[in-house]
Amino acid sequence: MYDLKLRIWLERDGRFIVSEGRAELLSKVKKTGSLSKAAKEMEMSYRHAWGIIHRIAQNAGGRVVNSTRGGKEGGVTTLTPFGEEVLREYENKVASLRSQFENHWRKPSVTADGIVLRSHEIALVRRGKEPFKGAYALPGGFLEHGETLERCAVREVYEETGLKTEIVDLVGVYSDPARDPRGQVVTAVYQLRLIGGTLKGGDDASAADWIQLDKLPRLAFDHGRIIEDFLEKRKSRREK
Repeated sequence: MYDLKLRIWLERDGRFIVSEGRAELLSKVKKTGSLSKAAKEMEMSYRHAWGIIHRIAQNAGGRVVNSTRGGKEGGVTTLTPFGEEVLREYENKVASLRSQFENHWRKPSVTADGIVLRSHEIALVRRGKEPFKGAYALPGGFLEHGETLERCAVREVYEETGLKTEIVDLVGVYSDPARDPRGQVVTAVYQLRLIGGTLKGGDDASAADWIQLDKLPRLAFDHGRIIEDFLEKRKSRREK
Protein backbone atom coordinates (compact mmCIF):
# COMPACT_ATOMS: atom_id res chain seq x y z
CA MET A 1 0.00 0.00 0.00
CA TYR A 2 1.20 3.50 -0.89
CA ASP A 3 0.70 6.62 1.20
CA LEU A 4 0.63 10.12 -0.25
CA LYS A 5 2.44 12.74 1.86
CA LEU A 6 2.42 16.52 1.68
CA ARG A 7 5.31 18.86 2.45
CA ILE A 8 4.13 22.38 3.19
CA TRP A 9 6.23 25.46 3.74
CA LEU A 10 5.61 29.16 4.27
CA GLU A 11 7.21 31.75 2.01
CA ARG A 12 7.28 35.53 1.89
CA ASP A 13 8.17 37.33 -1.34
CA GLY A 14 9.62 34.06 -2.62
CA ARG A 15 11.86 33.56 0.44
CA PHE A 16 11.54 30.32 2.41
CA ILE A 17 10.52 30.96 6.04
CA VAL A 18 9.32 27.80 7.77
CA SER A 19 8.34 24.22 7.07
CA GLU A 20 7.57 21.44 9.53
CA GLY A 21 11.01 21.33 11.18
CA ARG A 22 11.41 25.06 11.66
CA ALA A 23 7.82 25.38 12.89
CA GLU A 24 8.51 22.63 15.42
CA LEU A 25 11.55 24.54 16.71
CA LEU A 26 9.49 27.72 17.14
CA SER A 27 6.76 25.75 18.86
CA LYS A 28 9.21 24.18 21.31
CA VAL A 29 10.77 27.56 22.07
CA LYS A 30 7.28 28.85 22.82
CA LYS A 31 6.55 25.86 25.04
CA THR A 32 9.83 25.66 26.96
CA GLY A 33 10.89 29.32 27.03
CA SER A 34 14.39 28.17 26.16
CA LEU A 35 16.22 27.77 22.86
CA SER A 36 18.73 25.36 24.43
CA LYS A 37 15.93 23.10 25.71
CA ALA A 38 14.15 23.27 22.37
CA ALA A 39 17.37 22.37 20.52
CA LYS A 40 18.05 19.49 22.92
CA GLU A 41 14.55 18.08 22.43
CA MET A 42 15.10 18.17 18.68
CA GLU A 43 18.58 16.65 19.00
CA MET A 44 20.39 19.55 17.37
CA SER A 45 23.14 21.81 18.59
CA TYR A 46 22.39 25.16 20.19
CA ARG A 47 24.46 26.86 17.50
CA HIS A 48 22.51 25.16 14.72
CA ALA A 49 19.22 26.16 16.36
CA TRP A 50 20.34 29.79 16.54
CA GLY A 51 21.26 29.64 12.88
CA ILE A 52 17.76 28.47 12.00
CA ILE A 53 16.18 31.23 14.09
CA HIS A 54 18.40 33.80 12.38
CA ARG A 55 17.41 32.58 8.89
CA ILE A 56 13.71 32.59 9.79
CA ALA A 57 13.97 36.19 10.99
CA GLN A 58 16.01 37.25 7.97
CA ASN A 59 13.58 35.79 5.42
CA ALA A 60 10.41 36.74 7.32
CA GLY A 61 11.57 40.32 7.76
CA GLY A 62 11.45 40.68 11.54
CA ARG A 63 12.71 39.43 14.89
CA VAL A 64 11.03 36.15 15.87
CA VAL A 65 12.52 35.59 19.35
CA ASN A 66 13.61 37.64 22.36
CA SER A 67 16.39 36.29 24.60
CA THR A 68 17.72 37.21 28.01
CA ARG A 69 20.92 35.76 29.51
CA GLY A 70 21.86 34.66 32.99
CA GLY A 71 19.81 33.56 35.95
CA LYS A 72 19.45 30.14 37.53
CA GLU A 73 17.84 28.71 34.42
CA GLY A 74 20.57 30.07 32.13
CA GLY A 75 18.44 32.61 30.30
CA VAL A 76 15.00 32.78 28.70
CA THR A 77 14.02 32.76 25.03
CA THR A 78 10.47 33.63 23.99
CA LEU A 79 8.72 34.25 20.72
CA THR A 80 8.09 37.86 19.80
CA PRO A 81 4.57 38.86 18.67
CA PHE A 82 5.93 38.64 15.13
CA GLY A 83 7.31 35.16 15.81
CA GLU A 84 3.92 34.13 17.21
CA GLU A 85 2.29 35.45 14.03
CA VAL A 86 4.64 33.47 11.78
CA LEU A 87 4.06 30.24 13.72
CA ARG A 88 0.29 30.78 13.85
CA GLU A 89 0.11 31.50 10.12
CA TYR A 90 1.95 28.29 9.30
CA GLU A 91 -0.03 26.13 11.73
CA ASN A 92 -3.38 27.51 10.56
CA LYS A 93 -2.60 26.91 6.89
CA VAL A 94 -1.32 23.40 7.58
CA ALA A 95 -4.41 22.54 9.62
CA SER A 96 -6.71 23.78 6.85
CA LEU A 97 -4.89 21.90 4.09
CA ARG A 98 -4.56 18.73 6.16
CA SER A 99 -8.29 18.73 6.86
CA GLN A 100 -9.10 19.02 3.16
CA PHE A 101 -6.48 16.45 2.20
CA GLU A 102 -7.71 13.88 4.72
CA ASN A 103 -11.27 14.40 3.49
CA HIS A 104 -10.17 13.90 -0.14
CA TRP A 105 -10.74 17.62 -0.86
CA ARG A 106 -14.48 17.19 -0.37
CA LYS A 107 -16.47 20.12 0.95
CA PRO A 108 -20.18 20.43 1.66
CA SER A 109 -22.10 22.17 -1.12
CA VAL A 110 -24.28 25.18 -0.30
CA THR A 111 -27.72 25.89 -1.74
CA ALA A 112 -30.59 28.31 -1.17
CA ASP A 113 -34.28 27.41 -1.48
CA GLY A 114 -37.34 29.65 -1.56
CA ILE A 115 -40.83 29.49 -0.10
CA VAL A 116 -43.22 31.65 -2.15
CA LEU A 117 -46.88 31.82 -1.10
CA ARG A 118 -50.01 33.05 -2.87
CA SER A 119 -53.00 32.99 -0.55
CA HIS A 120 -53.18 29.33 0.56
CA GLU A 121 -50.88 28.07 -2.21
CA ILE A 122 -47.14 27.52 -2.47
CA ALA A 123 -44.98 27.60 -5.60
CA LEU A 124 -43.37 24.22 -6.26
CA VAL A 125 -41.33 22.92 -9.18
CA ARG A 126 -41.32 19.47 -10.71
CA ARG A 127 -37.74 18.27 -10.94
CA GLY A 128 -36.47 17.61 -14.46
CA LYS A 129 -33.32 15.77 -13.36
CA GLU A 130 -32.22 13.12 -10.92
CA PRO A 131 -32.24 12.80 -8.02
CA PHE A 132 -36.02 12.70 -7.50
CA LYS A 133 -36.75 13.32 -11.17
CA GLY A 134 -40.47 14.04 -11.59
CA ALA A 135 -41.05 14.84 -7.91
CA TYR A 136 -42.12 18.22 -6.62
CA ALA A 137 -39.62 20.37 -4.68
CA LEU A 138 -39.06 23.89 -3.48
CA PRO A 139 -37.41 26.09 -6.11
CA GLY A 140 -33.74 26.63 -5.37
CA GLY A 141 -30.20 25.76 -6.36
CA PHE A 142 -26.49 25.98 -5.74
CA LEU A 143 -24.71 29.08 -4.50
CA GLU A 144 -22.37 30.67 -7.04
CA HIS A 145 -18.94 32.04 -6.16
CA GLY A 146 -19.15 35.64 -4.90
CA GLU A 147 -22.93 35.43 -4.40
CA THR A 148 -24.89 35.93 -1.18
CA LEU A 149 -27.39 33.29 -0.09
CA GLU A 150 -30.18 35.86 -0.31
CA ARG A 151 -29.28 36.73 -3.89
CA CYS A 152 -28.99 33.03 -4.72
CA ALA A 153 -32.52 32.34 -3.43
CA VAL A 154 -34.03 35.20 -5.45
CA ARG A 155 -32.10 34.22 -8.60
CA GLU A 156 -32.87 30.50 -8.40
CA VAL A 157 -36.59 31.08 -7.77
CA TYR A 158 -36.73 33.33 -10.83
CA GLU A 159 -34.79 30.91 -13.03
CA GLU A 160 -36.92 27.91 -12.02
CA THR A 161 -40.36 29.54 -11.77
CA GLY A 162 -40.29 32.87 -13.61
CA LEU A 163 -41.44 34.60 -10.42
CA LYS A 164 -39.87 37.86 -9.28
CA THR A 165 -39.48 37.94 -5.51
CA GLU A 166 -37.82 39.67 -2.61
CA ILE A 167 -36.58 38.30 0.72
CA VAL A 168 -38.97 38.34 3.67
CA ASP A 169 -37.17 36.23 6.24
CA LEU A 170 -34.82 33.31 6.81
CA VAL A 171 -36.87 30.20 7.50
CA GLY A 172 -33.97 28.00 8.60
CA VAL A 173 -30.75 26.20 7.72
CA TYR A 174 -30.82 22.46 7.01
CA SER A 175 -27.57 20.50 7.17
CA ASP A 176 -28.30 16.79 7.70
CA PRO A 177 -25.43 15.08 5.80
CA ALA A 178 -27.92 12.52 4.44
CA ARG A 179 -30.51 15.02 3.16
CA ASP A 180 -29.24 14.86 -0.44
CA PRO A 181 -28.14 11.60 -2.13
CA ARG A 182 -25.57 13.50 -4.23
CA GLY A 183 -23.49 14.30 -1.15
CA GLN A 184 -23.52 16.67 1.80
CA VAL A 185 -25.52 19.76 0.88
CA VAL A 186 -26.32 22.55 3.34
CA THR A 187 -29.26 24.75 2.41
CA ALA A 188 -30.59 28.07 3.65
CA VAL A 189 -34.35 28.38 3.15
CA TYR A 190 -35.96 31.81 2.76
CA GLN A 191 -39.52 33.04 2.67
CA LEU A 192 -39.92 35.26 -0.39
CA ARG A 193 -42.57 37.85 -1.24
CA LEU A 194 -44.05 37.69 -4.73
CA ILE A 195 -43.59 41.00 -6.57
CA GLY A 196 -44.08 40.02 -10.21
CA GLY A 197 -43.60 37.50 -13.00
CA THR A 198 -45.64 34.58 -14.33
CA LEU A 199 -45.28 31.05 -12.97
CA LYS A 200 -43.63 28.71 -15.47
CA GLY A 201 -41.04 25.95 -15.24
CA GLY A 202 -37.50 26.76 -16.27
CA ASP A 203 -33.83 25.80 -15.83
CA ASP A 204 -33.74 22.41 -14.00
CA ALA A 205 -37.52 22.41 -13.46
CA SER A 206 -39.70 20.61 -15.99
CA ALA A 207 -42.79 22.38 -14.62
CA ALA A 208 -43.88 24.81 -11.91
CA ASP A 209 -47.26 24.91 -10.20
CA TRP A 210 -49.21 26.58 -7.43
CA ILE A 211 -50.08 23.81 -4.97
CA GLN A 212 -52.60 23.99 -2.15
CA LEU A 213 -50.82 23.91 1.22
CA ASP A 214 -53.32 21.35 2.52
CA LYS A 215 -52.84 19.10 -0.53
CA LEU A 216 -49.05 18.82 -0.75
CA PRO A 217 -47.68 15.85 -2.71
CA ARG A 218 -44.71 13.79 -1.59
CA LEU A 219 -41.71 16.13 -1.94
CA ALA A 220 -38.07 15.60 -2.89
CA PHE A 221 -35.21 15.75 -0.38
CA ASP A 222 -36.40 17.00 3.04
CA HIS A 223 -38.61 19.71 1.54
CA GLY A 224 -41.75 18.26 3.14
CA ARG A 225 -40.20 18.71 6.57
CA ILE A 226 -39.00 22.22 5.66
CA ILE A 227 -42.53 23.32 4.70
CA GLU A 228 -43.94 21.73 7.88
CA ASP A 229 -41.39 23.66 9.96
CA PHE A 230 -42.29 26.88 8.15
CA LEU A 231 -46.04 26.43 8.65
CA GLU A 232 -45.56 25.55 12.33
CA LYS A 233 -43.45 28.66 12.93
CA ARG A 234 -45.97 30.83 11.11
CA LYS A 235 -48.78 29.39 13.21
CA SER A 236 -46.84 30.03 16.42
CA ARG A 237 -46.21 33.66 15.47
CA ARG A 238 -49.90 34.21 14.75
CA GLU A 239 -50.91 32.73 18.12
CA LYS A 240 -48.66 35.09 20.09
